[in-house]
Amino acid sequence: MSRTTRVMVQGITGTQGQFHTRAMLDYGTRLVAGVTPGKGGEHVHGVPVFNSVAAAVKKAKANASCIFVPARFAMDAVLEALESPAVKLICVITEHIPVHDAMRMVAVARAKGVRLVGPNCPGVAVPGTGKIGIMPETIFRQGSVGVVSRSGTLTYEIVNALSEAKIGQSTIVGIGGDPVNGTNFLDMLEFFQKDRRTESIVLVGEIGGNAEEAAAAYIKRRVRKPVVAYVAGRVAPPGKTMGHAGAIISGKSGTASSKIEALEAVGVKVADRPGAVPELLP
Repeated sequence: MSRTTRVMVQGITGTQGQFHTRAMLDYGTRLVAGVTPGKGGEHVHGVPVFNSVAAAVKKAKANASCIFVPARFAMDAVLEALESPAVKLICVITEHIPVHDAMRMVAVARAKGVRLVGPNCPGVAVPGTGKIGIMPETIFRQGSVGVVSRSGTLTYEIVNALSEAKIGQSTIVGIGGDPVNGTNFLDMLEFFQKDRRTESIVLVGEIGGNAEEAAAAYIKRRVRKPVVAYVAGRVAPPGKTMGHAGAIISGKSGTASSKIEALEAVGVKVADRPGAVPELLP
């Protein structure tokens, strides 16, 4: 996301779409269009509403989308956005999207080279530039720490702790906690390593899957910037889903301890509580 990002909100006329459109506008996001079939010609907080993505792209020059469409229609909304070559960033805020739908939208996005964040995520924020999604803008502070997180709530808590410690952020990305997501830790580690505005990285993980272990292996091979992590779920019982569909452990696989061990083995400092993250940054 940059100052050239022109955002449309698919599902802008719904309750959540209207509420978060106002918040994005208030933070300075260049939100240029909304899309709701059958509502073309209306306005939400002064933003013109179109019947289709194609119309929003043609008439408002939108090149990014925020999805607030209900789960049963979300895949079609994402695929519609992916049909436009102009759209390069899609944030899917919608939760409870079926796994097969998520697999299809992620596969199409990757094949087209489009950055898809989510589903079931809080979105993306660049302090001082704008935000796409539902992150509370009051927690941001402009700076040089890149933050990537599987948990929306922990994103807010840790970013707020950073800001209170007068540590600013370059880019904040909530990748979502579903088993299938469009942007993963490796994608963001690669981005932050190349990003000139980012000097250090905060990685927020949780139990379930092997994303943190894969991140540790990638950090060892490719990342030269300092990385600090926090892993939620230290006391989660085996076999129990905790919060997110992807947060389930089985035996020794996917436990907080296995993730912490992998991260620490490659030199990543791991905080024992969210509020301790700022203390570990250089």
